[in-house]
This record gives sequence, C-alpha cells and structure tokens, in this order.
Amino acid sequence: MAPSDPWPRTHHEVIQHHASLYEEGIRNGKFEPFVYPWGTLGALVVIIYLLIPHQNRPWLRHARFLAFAWIAAFAAYSIKYTRPKAPTASFGLGLISAWSVMWVGAILVANDAQMDFQRIERSEGVFGQRTEEMVVQNGEITSGDKSGDIRSLNKPASNSHAESHEHLGPSNRHGDFVWQPFPLEPFIERLDWVLDIFCNFRGVGWNWRTSSLAPPPKWVQEQLRRSTLRPPQNSSRVHPGQTRVYSTRRELLIANTKTFLVGYLLLDALMALRNHDPYFWGLVDRPPPSSFPDFLTSNPVLLKMYRLAVSQFAIKWALETIFSLAPLFFSGILGPSILGARAEAWIYPETWGSYYIVLDRGLAGWWSGWWHQTFRFAFEQPSRKLIEILGMNRKSPMAKLLQLLTAFGLSGILHACGSYTCHGITRPFMGPLRFFLLQAIAIFVEALLSQRLRKTGIQRHIPKCAMRTITFAYVHLWFYHTAPLLCDDFAKGGVWLFEPIPISLFRGLGFGVEGDGWWCWSSGFIRWHTGDRLWKSGIAL
Repeated sequence: MAPSDPWPRTHHEVIQHHASLYEEGIRNGKFEPFVYPWGTLGALVVIIYLLIPHQNRPWLRHARFLAFAWIAAFAAYSIKYTRPKAPTASFGLGLISAWSVMWVGAILVANDAQMDFQRIERSEGVFGQRTEEMVVQNGEITSGDKSGDIRSLNKPASNSHAESHEHLGPSNRHGDFVWQPFPLEPFIERLDWVLDIFCNFRGVGWNWRTSSLAPPPKWVQEQLRRSTLRPPQNSSRVHPGQTRVYSTRRELLIANTKTFLVGYLLLDALMALRNHDPYFWGLVDRPPPSSFPDFLTSNPVLLKMYRLAVSQFAIKWALETIFSLAPLFFSGILGPSILGARAEAWIYPETWGSYYIVLDRGLAGWWSGWWHQTFRFAFEQPSRKLIEILGMNRKSPMAKLLQLLTAFGLSGILHACGSYTCHGITRPFMGPLRFFLLQAIAIFVEALLSQRLRKTGIQRHIPKCAMRTITFAYVHLWFYHTAPLLCDDFAKGGVWLFEPIPISLFRGLGFGVEGDGWWCWSSGFIRWHTGDRLWKSGIAL
C-alpha cells in the first residue's frame, strides 16, 4: 500500500478489517468458528485415556499411539477448518493445536507417562496410609519403619497402591516428600496426577524436569533420598545458567507481584508505541509516521533495530507477565491448604534465565538458558527417542545436529501453525519455520567454531569483558538479519494487534491514537455462537 493512502489511519481500522474478513469467511463456509466446549474434545479424550490404568493391559498400553493419532487428527481439523475472531486468538489456535500434538507425542509416544513418570508429593496421605503402616506392592505386603523409610514405594509407578482407602487431602499431608508414581486409587488422586502432567510443561516437581531448571531445595532432595533407592538421574544436577528457585512463598509472591506490575506498565507503554507505527498493524513496508524522531525516520538501520527491539520486548514481557499469574494464583490465592505440594514456592522457579548466559555462550545460551524453556521437553524427546532407536552416540556431532534440527524444526512447525491460522497474509514456512531452522544451523556452527577456538587457547588471552562484548555483537547482528523472518510474519498475521491489558495509563493520558482511551478491551470478543449442529454451538472467541 502506498504511503499516501489514507487507509488505515489507525490500528483500530485494521482490526475492523480483520473482523470483516472473518465474518465473510464464516458466511462463505471457508471456515467455522472455534467454539468451546467442542474445542476441548481433543485434550479430553487423551486425559480420559491417561486416567485408565494400563500397566497390566498390554493392548491398552499400546493404545496410547491411538490417543496420539486422535489428538493429531483433531488438531489438524481445527487448524484447517476453524478460526477464532480475534487476531491473536487466531494465532493461538494454530500454536496451541500444534503444541497439543507435540506434548502428547512427548508423554505418550516418546515415553509412557504411566510407567515412566513420577512426581514429588507428600508421603502421608497420598499413599493412603502413614509411612510406617502396611503397603501393598506387586501382591506382597511390606512395612515401612518408624523412621519414615518408604523405599518400598520406589517400585514401578503403576505397581504400587495403598491397602487402605483413607487418602488425605492436600491440606492434611505433612509427611516427607517422596516420588509418587501413577496412583491407582483413589480416582481423585489419579485425576490430580494426570492433570498435573498434562499441564506441567517444564517438569517442575517431576522426575523428567528439564535441565534448565534448578533442582528442588536441598532439604527436599534429602527427604527424597531417604525415601528412594534409585533417585532420577537429573533430580539433583546443578549447572550454571539454571533458573532461580524461590525458598519461601513470601519471596515468590513478592517477586512475581513486581514482575506483574512492571510487565503491565511496560506492555502498556509498548502498546502505545505500537499504535503509532503501521509496521505493527501489518503494513511492514510503510514508513513510520512523521511524528517519529528524525534519527529513526532517516536511518533504515536504526528504524529496523527499533522495530525489532519493540517486537522482542513485547513478546518477552507479554509472556513474562502471563507466567507471573500462575504462582500468584496457585501459590498465593489457593495456597498449600488447597493444593498441597503444588503450591510450594520451589514448584515455581523463574521462567527466564540470566542474560549473562547469552554473553558467555552466545546463541546457544540465548535459546537454552535465557529464553523461556516452556516447550523444551517436548522438543527434545523425539530426537532422544530416535537416537536411542538408532543406537547413536548422544555426544557425537551428528547426534547433536539431529537434536538441534529436531528441536528447532518442531519450534518452527509450532509457530508456522500459528502463522497459518492468522487472519492476515503470512508465509508460515518461509517465515517462522525458516527462522527457527536457521537458529539450529547457527548454533551448530557456533559450537564447532567455539570448540576450535578453545583448542587454540586464544580465549585465555582475551579479557572476559571483551569476549562478552564480541559475543553480544555477533548474537544481535545475527538476529538483526534473521529475526525479521519471524517478526514481519507476526506483523502481517495480526499478532501485534493483541491487547494484553484492560486499562491503559498511557493511552488514557493521551499518548495513544484516535480511538484510544482508558479502557482497551472491546466488547464481543467472547460471545455465544449457535451452529447448525449441537457440537458446533458454544462460546466463541
């Protein structure tokens, strides 16, 4: 669109344009509204499957592949034939649908959740009896001693259950922490276990905790060692770059309250900046408005850097602000009296690592330590399983390359699916997918070059501050040239039109554009849709 075109004058007109395209697509039968509760059907079937014990039923254990096929088919149908009305919700549909397939693949195909996974839970009540009482295992009765030694509970997850049906609620569990396998009874405990594994993507409090997370506090580890003969290999591993773990609920709640308040204000400021720049409306080739400073409008390099910086901070702070809500709600509002161990402070480590890991490790540090690791487990499991099947050496260069291409390829597919379901004109494969595959190649090359440099010993003669400066420069030079593949696609798809906050201080004070004000959320973004079939009716976004 030529710069002289009067339309659109503001982002509000672009949002209205997307809404009209959506309504036209519904009328023409191009797609149908994405509605709830129909939208939960894919995950619901998998959850129901996970609730059925299958340790003594080989045919049911193999049925987990059918559960994966079901969620994949449901996600494919949702991506192809349904759409939400809101631009950001439309992106979320594709991303979440693809993520559901990857997550179920990680826990049911690359692993068998019921047989392989255990979580940390209080011993008293969760196993039906106190630790010194009788426990049934594999058809034999054993006893724990008065000291709380319950090593017998470290049998395979599905082969342990309590003789007594007297299970205590979370508020009454006061014993030591132990590894809890898949519980056979009661049903409510099994449901809690399954929902936890279905929603706990980083593995905090589980035996498959991702390596980017610090282990539980030492006192928790000591209790686990007393109660477990063979603790999981990664249960106590510590290495630089792991995220911080909070020691008390007070510390956790204060930190996340600050994160939420700072994030809210920063997002408000970023959205006010967004509203003035047509780039973030999806018009990536339109020049900035004349109200922008001359040093930006006259310098394409600085303008590009500014837009990429706003894009990065918008993504980071939107995610960080959203992530801060979980500990505030589950640990702060509900608390241990309702959730028990799931509300402990150490269950909610920080989501983002220290930026120093980027300065020390470059692109590898950016993606494996600083950036959020929410999707890491699901991205790693397919290559782990494939390397195991092929008998490859996990430390060989080819295995490392396979791991990188698989992880970043899945990340690219994840974001490409979100791009595909956007209302705007996007390039899912040449945009997001290409961006993430390039990251894999760059990290592999970076690792090879770093290895050769270490052999020369040249790094020992360069001051640490100089090395960090060089690393900072090449990392951001790399993103300067590759990040537009992702950020431009987000802009064209309408992702930047999202409105994360209900009340705006900056726009209320007059720093917005025509149509902006104190209240930011428009009515009608959640509505009831009546379809031609019962299951096509529900709450539409």
